[in-house]
Amino acid sequence: MNRITELFDIKYPIIQAGMLWTSGWRLASAASNSGCLGLIGAASMYPDVLREHIQKCKKATDKPFGVNVPLLYPDIDVVMNIIVEEGVKIVFVSAGNPKAWTPFLKEHGITTVHVVGSTKFALKAQDAGVDAVVAEGFEAGGHNGREETTTMVLIPLVKKEIKIPLIAAGGIASGRSMLAAMALGADGVQIGTRFAAAEEASVHPNFKKRIIESNEGDTVLTLKKLVPVRILKNEFYKKVEEAENRGASTEELKELLGRARAKLGMFEGDMAEGELEIGQIAAAVREIQPTSVIVKEIMGEFHAAIAEAGQYDIPK
Repeated sequence: MNRITELFDIKYPIIQAGMLWTSGWRLASAASNSGCLGLIGAASMYPDVLREHIQKCKKATDKPFGVNVPLLYPDIDVVMNIIVEEGVKIVFVSAGNPKAWTPFLKEHGITTVHVVGSTKFALKAQDAGVDAVVAEGFEAGGHNGREETTTMVLIPLVKKEIKIPLIAAGGIASGRSMLAAMALGADGVQIGTRFAAAEEASVHPNFKKRIIESNEGDTVLTLKKLVPVRILKNEFYKKVEEAENRGASTEELKELLGRARAKLGMFEGDMAEGELEIGQIAAAVREIQPTSVIVKEIMGEFHAAIAEAGQYDIPK
């Protein structure tokens, strides 16, 4: 047991990230059944769809699971009420002021976690009364911190300042990287990209294939005038790059991004014109596997890495 397994009542200190167009009830329940904390990603779901996914997840697992909610969600009050009505016990929130909804969630006995990209916001989240924070380095896929601090730098900085449990995210997809994050001070890890390539992930097969075929340097942090987002390079990104290089306005970039660009790529499978949100660690993901196999491999490598580290004969 450690602080994360105890907090969520799970076997392993691993959280399957609640990702856009990726983390439906199938992935969340598979992760929870494998000993992790599975998260349903509310960002790409209408309220009634979210309710359906919560209900199906409850039928598919008797283990703890949660919901990830971006605080910029347009119907946030409706979503939060659905979470309470459906008896969800764990909520991860991101992209907003932690004081906005933490009191409401805590009043209803919900374990609350906030995702941050800096020490400053980790402290704000702690002050707001959250139970833990996810500190996410800029290696991570999707929407990202403006500071562009790497996970290896961010985790020890946050650990030094907060007292509540700390979950590391960004660039973690193996047992070795999990051990590294915990050696830096994390109590557990949140993994996104590797689970995006899971059989149970709800993204399009074209996107899964693109993930496992990607190489170093194939992702880029872009759209910094709007909200920084890490995506795979493709025809859509080339248009963004051209626009940014000639000094395009925020309004022009918004028009270029349009609506449902991530859905077009990740869910509908348009690898040219879609926004393909994924982390740098995609370059190390080489197979589409069942979630249970992914978790088994991560934990096997984690324990092997511990044993290997114990063999170093280094003087004190």
